[in-house]
Amino acid sequence: MPRVPETPDLAPAVQTVIGRCLAVQPGEEVVVVADASTADIGAALRDEAQRAGANATLALTTARDTDGAEPPAAVAAALAAADVFVAPTAWSISHTRARKAANEHGARGATMPHVTADMLARLMAVDVDAMVARSRAVAELLTAADEARLTCPRGTDLRLDLRGREGIADDGDLTAPGAFGNLPCGEGFIAPLGGEGTIVASSLAAIGLADPPARLTVEDGRLTMAEGPEGAQLLARLRAAGEQGTNLAELGVGTNEHATLTGNVLEDEKLLGTAHVAFGASAGIGGTVSVPVHLDVVVLDATLAIGDTPVLESGRFVL
Repeated sequence: MPRVPETPDLAPAVQTVIGRCLAVQPGEEVVVVADASTADIGAALRDEAQRAGANATLALTTARDTDGAEPPAAVAAALAAADVFVAPTAWSISHTRARKAANEHGARGATMPHVTADMLARLMAVDVDAMVARSRAVAELLTAADEARLTCPRGTDLRLDLRGREGIADDGDLTAPGAFGNLPCGEGFIAPLGGEGTIVASSLAAIGLADPPARLTVEDGRLTMAEGPEGAQLLARLRAAGEQGTNLAELGVGTNEHATLTGNVLEDEKLLGTAHVAFGASAGIGGTVSVPVHLDVVVLDATLAIGDTPVLESGRFVL
């Protein structure tokens, strides 16, 4: 008889999200946004928020096809009216106008694009204090430096202009009014001013693992060419959002030791020892481009220097 996979115990992870990350308080208005694929996770989060004494609402919506696509207007209004929001969804609302407006209204919240129960249970069991320290150290370096250089043995060689931009720690501390982050957490990142060079990516958002890896060319802060079938898919998805869809939007460093390479970029980009680059929207993280797409790609065996400081050496976190 085939072995039935064990159902992950979500309770500890959900308690960490609601209790530690978001510090939900009695009487607060909490909105959980989910879709058909994440309804169980959404219900668990809503129930935990209710146990914390909140007025908790679960909104089930129709999933969009592209990361960065706006949610329905009714969902956007619910986000803006909330004290706290959580969005475990099959697509990413992290870089949408709706999410940004909710935070500007003072709501604090977390998005969980492409999350699975197994991923949430594993990654939120991380040594939180160690992950926080790594994420904040990376963010501080990104803020202080004028440039970064990312390389890998497969041919990545990308230089990024960081001048005038601030690094952000995705460390799970979402307790301040207007705070926003991605959960499961574990990265330090920035919206670069520009960049030039080549990226050889093994995991591509909304597409999965690429074997052989996709070879991407960045010129004047834009993705201009992509080699390999997965690379071609990525470029087509970005161009579908218009000219600014190919904008170089993010440089990030994974800081979660429980993450593994799965093809799901929400987890892959958190993998300790990796770096990732994203294209498309950057307005929600300190850039200026607002388009309905934001797609990350992950570089394995990465070597990264931020300013004069080594952060990654051949896939090892050395900061």
